Amino acid sequence: MPIPHSSYYDRRARQTAALIRARKPYLVKNIFTGLGLFAFTIAIYVYTIKAISQDNFEDVIVPDEPSPPAQAPGMGTIAAVKALQESK
Repeated sequence: MPIPHSSYYDRRARQTAALIRARKPYLVKNIFTGLGLFAFTIAIYVYTIKAISQDNFEDVIVPDEPSPPAQAPGMGTIAAVKALQESK
């Protein structure tokens, strides 16, 4: 699909001098904004990693064996409900 004709791009989709002149006043401001967003993102990442690394999980009890299933193996939900109703 060809790019629609624009006065800011030539036939080979390269920037023309007009586009470069139009973007020039915003170049420095955009660079500082990008750097600020990048620094903010890295700061959040570093803060999160430091906060997690300080967490201590020694108080969490880890069972030795997995707990048995609540219903018999091979018994579907409907069969379990019927068995429960019959036991009453």
